[in-house]
Amino acid sequence: MKKIGTATAALLAGAGASWAEVPRVAADIAPVHGLVARVMQGLGEPALVVPPGASPHGYAMRPSEARALDQADVVFWLGGALTPWLEGPLEELAGDAHRIELLEAAGTTVLPFREGARFEAHAHDEEHADHGEHEDHKEHDDHGHEEHAEGHGDHADHGGHEDHDGHGHEGHAEDHAAAGNHDDHEGHDHGHGDAHGHPHEGADPHAWLLPANARAWLDVIAEELAEHDPANAAAYRANAEAGKQEIADAAASISAQLEPFRAKQFIVFHDAYQYFEQGFGLSAAGAISLSDAVKPSPARIAEIRDVVVERGVSCVFSEPQFNPGLVATVLDGTGAGAAVLDPLGAKLEPGPQFYPALLQDIGAAIAACE
Repeated sequence: MKKIGTATAALLAGAGASWAEVPRVAADIAPVHGLVARVMQGLGEPALVVPPGASPHGYAMRPSEARALDQADVVFWLGGALTPWLEGPLEELAGDAHRIELLEAAGTTVLPFREGARFEAHAHDEEHADHGEHEDHKEHDDHGHEEHAEGHGDHADHGGHEDHDGHGHEGHAEDHAAAGNHDDHEGHDHGHGDAHGHPHEGADPHAWLLPANARAWLDVIAEELAEHDPANAAAYRANAEAGKQEIADAAASISAQLEPFRAKQFIVFHDAYQYFEQGFGLSAAGAISLSDAVKPSPARIAEIRDVVVERGVSCVFSEPQFNPGLVATVLDGTGAGAAVLDPLGAKLEPGPQFYPALLQDIGAAIAACE
């Protein structure tokens, strides 16, 4: 484990933390990194594997990111449904690390992908939405999705917590990163996935956009780190509790902000937002693209234009890294507004406050669209 310096140790002692070794931690995407950073605040900083602005579905790691995996004691990631290319590097570089797949963590609500260009209108029952009411969400512990329950037990056995100072894998890590073979998937749409192997059947991996999931994951992260670093267990747990309250406060504010929008329908660029919809009682009418890596067909665009007109859609949302011309085509002659949503928060500063800021950024963009 990584040793902290004398000056840092003195600061931590003043904050009630122990003069102790802290685990070396890596996280796959910025929203997960933000949650881990909140739990580790004042104790250490996790490494981020997929930088802001990069697609999690297909990415060639830089040597520094490969080394972070190679040196990690613990890795937190969403799972192969979001980053299938990461499974190999995790096994090869972080084989001795404890790897926690958050989509399989206790307390996680997991939703299936929606089918087709248009989404059926659906009711948002109060027991399935945050709406800023700070409820416990214990009713989600069983997920309510028995069909997705297989393989969703506790995240892993807790063996193999060795110290990794002597891995000696730095050369292997650089070779692995230099290979750059993780985003060589273009042009392979097989109907059930996107060009980067992002499957569109089974579990929707964009689960970080449900505040209840993020709150549950803070506890999962804190308990995992407490097991690796018992001397600082109280600090990890206190940080998790503070982080949960920050998310609850942000959700309450966003819910109030979105109240005028709640009766409206909107179109998203790709189906990444149903967890946010469930959390805040919203209802998307459809998605322009099957995914963020597959160009929609003319027939799909025509169908979405029909949805905009038939349902009186008030807003069509694009994403910053994708062709705005597609949105313009959908909007042409409809009178609907347009705005930009970013489910990964590419312009936000990574760190302990990233996750509430991400929710607020998405909520403000939706609320401002007319």
